[in-house]
Amino acid sequence: MTDYDVLRVFCGPDGRHGNTLGVVRRGSAVPGTAERQALARKLGFSETVFVDDPERGVIDIYTPTLRLPFAGHPCVGTAWLLDVPELVTPAGPVGARLEGEFNWIEARPEWAPPRTLRRYDSAAEVDALPVPEPGEWIYAWAWEEEAAGRIRSRAFPGRGDGIDEDEATGAAALLLTAQLGRALNIAQGRGSQILTAPRPDGLIDVGGRVRLEATERL
Repeated sequence: MTDYDVLRVFCGPDGRHGNTLGVVRRGSAVPGTAERQALARKLGFSETVFVDDPERGVIDIYTPTLRLPFAGHPCVGTAWLLDVPELVTPAGPVGARLEGEFNWIEARPEWAPPRTLRRYDSAAEVDALPVPEPGEWIYAWAWEEEAAGRIRSRAFPGRGDGIDEDEATGAAALLLTAQLGRALNIAQGRGSQILTAPRPDGLIDVGGRVRLEATERL
């Protein structure tokens, strides 16, 4: 039997929405790469995290089809769940902190997987987009209020693994923040919220609300 927690990361102000995340706190229960990939595929979350050392924050991240050196919403959610000041990922150390209702991570934009950042003229255009055919990973965005840094976005992984649209994606928000060079307040998907801010040292803060949805056994 394998126990795992189900989180929602980057919830909206009302505590709803957010992207679901599976976290296997006892990663030793699923020790091999092939076994972890198979479990991530079976669970079907956009990402599943295996915790290899809860005290040091050592984690291993998988989508249903591949292993990732870093990903935004898995790091935000797992840091909140473990209550640690740092996560250790294959990409590098990820600082973490809790401020009020928001959990924050510090990461480098070059750690994020490649994404096509596609700008539209209005939030209404982004809202009306159909899910594209499998192919490139597209982050569609538009200004809602440019002076205030408010953005409307949707994310289409294009992987063909049954996940047509990601509800909230920290890595894409990281890349967009690096491109625009300013703090952002992003409304993504059906009602998720992501906050970001660039730092002088090249790191970018990414923050959001996290909720524990359930603890399951497989």
